[in-house]
Amino acid sequence: MVIRNFSFDHKGGYYHYRVHKLKLNNLCSGPLKPLKDYLEAMFESCPDKYFFQGPRSSSLKFKLSNLDVKNIPKHELCLLTHHGLEKNNERYSTAHSKVQVFMLEHDSSSIACEVPLWLKHNELKTYQKLFNSTEPLTGHIDILRVQDNKIWILDYKPNAQKEQYAATQIYFYALMLSVRTKIPLEHFRCGYFDHLNCYLFDPNSCSLPISKSIEDF
Repeated sequence: MVIRNFSFDHKGGYYHYRVHKLKLNNLCSGPLKPLKDYLEAMFESCPDKYFFQGPRSSSLKFKLSNLDVKNIPKHELCLLTHHGLEKNNERYSTAHSKVQVFMLEHDSSSIACEVPLWLKHNELKTYQKLFNSTEPLTGHIDILRVQDNKIWILDYKPNAQKEQYAATQIYFYALMLSVRTKIPLEHFRCGYFDHLNCYLFDPNSCSLPISKSIEDF
């Protein structure tokens, strides 16, 4: 099988982790080899217990500082989403699976989906102030792409234009994957999208709030 898959039974349901083996080998060499090693290791050694307790990146309700998000309508990700929803309409029951599998099968840059991630409290100085917890932060990346030696952390949001905290969620995905692979954050880029809009940003330009105001909850 070109696409290797495994279903994680984590809090919130089953997450269908998929990795395109050929693209993984072709795109993740040299300085990105730690990413290849990490993605392969998750089939055997994902710490599942972390995903049943503690904060989740998808539930974070505060905004980043110095965030510069660019909206790019009709981006290639929008087109891939449109085709995925259409072509896989009867093949899968969820919109996420329709889009994710289409991108893995037809997009030359997409290498994995539903990638499990975690961050421990001692891996970020402001962890306890941000999350009021010492349990690991966890999450699953919707789509992972590699283009021009940059790792793109992407989230499919069916109503992307209405999202308020998607950038925060995806920023922490990038931070978690950087920590897990030890690949510097400068090699990462982030975004969220649907079939109409695509929002992209550089996580290196963002900064975490020193404290969260009441409006952030």
